[in-house]
Amino acid sequence: MIIKICFVCHGNICRSPMAEFWFKELLRQRGIENEYVVESRATSTEEIGNPPHRGTIRKLAEYGIVPAGKRAIQLTRADYEKYDLIIGMDSANMRNILRITGPDKQNKVRKLPEFAGSGKDIADPWYTGDFDETFADISEGCDGLLKFLGIQK
Repeated sequence: MIIKICFVCHGNICRSPMAEFWFKELLRQRGIENEYVVESRATSTEEIGNPPHRGTIRKLAEYGIVPAGKRAIQLTRADYEKYDLIIGMDSANMRNILRITGPDKQNKVRKLPEFAGSGKDIADPWYTGDFDETFADISEGCDGLLKFLGIQK
C-alpha cells in the first residue's frame, strides 16, 4: 500500500515544498521512495502557479536537491480523502487546513513539529529570511515523521 503525504504551508513556496523535497530525499536515501507519494499544497491563493522561493531552492541545492517543475498549488476539500497525512507547518496553517478540508474525522491533519515532540510553529522564512532555521526545524520534524511511520534512520 502506498502512503500519501501532503505538506502544507501558507503559500506553498517556502516551507511545504522544502519539507516535500527533503522528505522525498530521506525516502530516496532509504530506497523506499516508491512506497510513498509526497506532495505539498498552500492554504492561500497568493502564490498559485509560482515556483518555490529562491531561498528554498538555495537551501535544497545545498543537499543536491532540485525541486524541478514544482509550482504552488492550493489545498482542496478533496485532498482530505486523497492523502493519508496532511501536515501543516504552523498553527495558522492548521486552522486554514481544517477550514478547507472540514473536520478531521480520520485524524489525518498534524503539525510537523509534533512528530519531533514539539508544539512550536515552524517559522515562515518569507518573513524571517532565515531559511537555515526553517530547514533545521523541518529536518527535525521529518526525522520524527520517519520514526512515526516506522522507518529506520
